[in-house]
Amino acid sequence: MITKSIEIKLPRGLEARPVAELVQLASKYDSTVHIEAQSKKVNAKSIMGMMTLTLNSGENVTVIAEGSDEELAVADMENFLQGNIK
Repeated sequence: MITKSIEIKLPRGLEARPVAELVQLASKYDSTVHIEAQSKKVNAKSIMGMMTLTLNSGENVTVIAEGSDEELAVADMENFLQGNIK
C-alpha cells in the first residue's frame, strides 16, 4: 500500500469535469485507489463519491493505492492533481 499527500494545483479545483477525468484515470488501474480529504475517504473510481468532496485548488488530499500497479497509480494521480496531465 502506498499513501501520499498531494496538494491540488488545478486552477478551478476538482469541479465536475476534472472529477470525471480523475475517475477515468483511477479506473485504468487494477489497484484500489482512494482519496482522503476533509475526514472522508472515497473510492477514486466512483464519480458520485468523488463529487462529495468538493475540493479546491490549494487543498491537500491523501491518495491511497493498493495493488499490483499502486506506484504508477499514485504517480499518475499526483501528476493529474498538480495539473501536469491534460
